[in-house]
Amino acid sequence: MTPDVQTAPPQALAPAAGPLGALRAREVLVDGAWRPATLVLAEGRVAAIEPYDAEPYDAAPAGTWTVPDGHVVLPGVVDSHVHVNEPGRTSWEGFASATRAAARGGVTTIVDMPLNSIPPTTTVAGLEAKRAAAVAAGLGVDVALWGGAVPGNVGELAGLWDAGVMGFKCFLSPSGVPEFGHLEDDAQLDEHLTEIARLRALMVVHAEDPAELEAAAHGPSRSYQDFLASRPDSAETAAIARLIDAVRRTGARAHLLHLSSARALDLIADARAEGLPLTVETCHHYLCFAAETIPDAAPQLKCCPPIRSEANRDLLWQALADGVIDCVVSDHSPSTAEEKQRGDGDLQAAWGGISGLEVGSVALADEARRRGVDLADVSRWTSAATARLVGLDDRGDLPAKGRIAVGSAADLVVYDPEARVVVDQELLAHRNPISAYHGRAIRGAVTTTVLGGRVLDLEAPAGGELLTRP
Repeated sequence: MTPDVQTAPPQALAPAAGPLGALRAREVLVDGAWRPATLVLAEGRVAAIEPYDAEPYDAAPAGTWTVPDGHVVLPGVVDSHVHVNEPGRTSWEGFASATRAAARGGVTTIVDMPLNSIPPTTTVAGLEAKRAAAVAAGLGVDVALWGGAVPGNVGELAGLWDAGVMGFKCFLSPSGVPEFGHLEDDAQLDEHLTEIARLRALMVVHAEDPAELEAAAHGPSRSYQDFLASRPDSAETAAIARLIDAVRRTGARAHLLHLSSARALDLIADARAEGLPLTVETCHHYLCFAAETIPDAAPQLKCCPPIRSEANRDLLWQALADGVIDCVVSDHSPSTAEEKQRGDGDLQAAWGGISGLEVGSVALADEARRRGVDLADVSRWTSAATARLVGLDDRGDLPAKGRIAVGSAADLVVYDPEARVVVDQELLAHRNPISAYHGRAIRGAVTTTVLGGRVLDLEAPAGGELLTRP
C-alpha cells in the first residue's frame, strides 16, 4: 500500500483546540513506564493520574477525551537545539514558523541557539532584542533561550545568566556567520569556562578543530564523499580532546553538541568515567541517514559535522543504548533556498544545516522501531534527558517538563504508531521548503499536541510562553 502524502495527520479524532479537562488512553508513558491511565489536567499541570476507567472525570468541566485505541500518549518533546534566526535573518526562520513546525512534530518546548540572529544573543541587549522579536511574532509552543560565548564577551556572561538564559554556546571553529566568533585558543576557552564554573552554568560546545578542518580543506565539489573528507572524524576528536582537557582544568560543566563521529566515543566514555561533568547529544539525522545513501549535489543533507557512514551510525545507536550519549535533538538549522542552493550543487558552497524540527522526532521513532528500540527510550532521549540538560525537569514551583507525572506540565503528544506518512517538504511548516526528509516514508505520526493542558490547533498553534532559567 502506498502511504498517504502528508506531514501532519488531521485532528479528526481529537477534541477542538482549547482547554482539556482530562485525557484517557490505554497506553500512557507515565514516568517512563507504559500504563493505561486517565490524566486529569488543571492549571497547566497533570493534577492527578487515575485508572483508565475512572468515571468521575467523564464530567470534567473542560471535557474528557478518550484517545482512540492504538494511539499512545507521550510527554511533549523538549528540543534543546534549535536555530530560529529571528531577528535579523527571519527570512531563514522565524518564531511563528518554527513554533508551528514544532507543534506539528510533537515538540512543546524549544531552546533557541544564540546565532544566527542579528544581533546574536551574546549581550543582555541582544537577549532583549531576541525576546521582543519572539513576543511580537507569536509563539505556538514554549521557547527558552541560550546565551552565546564569543571572544571578548566573558564580562557579559553573568548578566545573561541573571537574565535567565539556559546556558551558553561556543564554537571551537568558525561558526559560519561573522557576528558570532569562535574561541580561538585555550586561553579564551579557559577564560570563558572559568566564568561558567563560577556561575555554576553550562557551556554547550560545537567541537570541531579548525586546524584539522584547514588540513582537510577541499575545493569546489558536488561529491558528497569529497565533502565528508573535508570534515574528517579527526576534526571532532581533536576538538573534543581539547574540550575535555579544559573541563578538567576549570571544573566547568560542558555539553557536546551534535556528536557525529563514533571515533570520539571512547574519549567521552573515559572522561565520564573520570567523573568529569560532560554530557553529549547527537541528532535525528545522524541516526536516520548514512553517507553511503546520500547522493552527490544534495545540499539538503549537508550539515556540519557531517552525516557519516552506516557503521558509524550503528555505533551512535549503541552509544545511546549504553548511556554514553545522553540525548537526541534536531539541530534545526534552516536557511533560505538561495543559501542552501548556493553553488548549484557545490557542497562546499551551500549552507550547512538540516531542517528537522517538524519531522525529526517521528523519523527517529520510526528508525528506532526498525532497530527494536522501544518508543519509551526515544522519549527519554528527546524529552526527559533534554529537559534535564537545561534545567526544565526541576523548576521549583513551576511544572516540570519532559515527563508525565503528577504535578508535571500538561505538555502531551498523542502519537499513532501505525500511521503512514511520506514527507512532502512543500507541506512542512518551517519557513523554507527544503528538507533532508523529503520523500521519506515514515511509519508513525503525531496526531495531537497538548501544551499546558490546551489542545493546539496544528495549523495555527498559539499560547506558547517565553521561559527563563528556573
